[in-house]
Amino acid sequence: MSPMLSTVAATIQVSIAPGFLLAGIAGILNVLIGRMARVVGRSRKIEQLHPVSKGAEHDRHVWELRLIDRRLSVINKSIWLCVASAILICLVVALMFGATLTHLDIGGVVAVTFIASMLLLTAGLIAFLVEVRLSLQAVHIREELLERDQG
Repeated sequence: MSPMLSTVAATIQVSIAPGFLLAGIAGILNVLIGRMARVVGRSRKIEQLHPVSKGAEHDRHVWELRLIDRRLSVINKSIWLCVASAILICLVVALMFGATLTHLDIGGVVAVTFIASMLLLTAGLIAFLVEVRLSLQAVHIREELLERDQG
């Protein structure tokens, strides 16, 4: 027995909210990937300067390359967590339609899947905050370059 059109229509209406959530996650991923691209670009620039630098300048390049490596790792984790969240949101929608078509009572499974998705998204956003904090370390202007009056 196939479901009534009204039942399918109701399921589509309920699945619109997860669709908007997917669009939001896509926006977050766009920001994360943009940040990753800028960090990779900066690493390539520093990698070119590194072999010819000496002394304090060389030490700054090494420090920045280590920071960039850490930032790339954190951004990668954030992207992974956000993508995993999006996959679970897709699974929520599929489960809702599957339950409608088969008349299964799997509300608990749908709820747990949605909660897991939100936890993954939260972890991804926390990783993003960590990366932003790391990036601020790289843009602090060294005191000797500020040439502030000491008197």
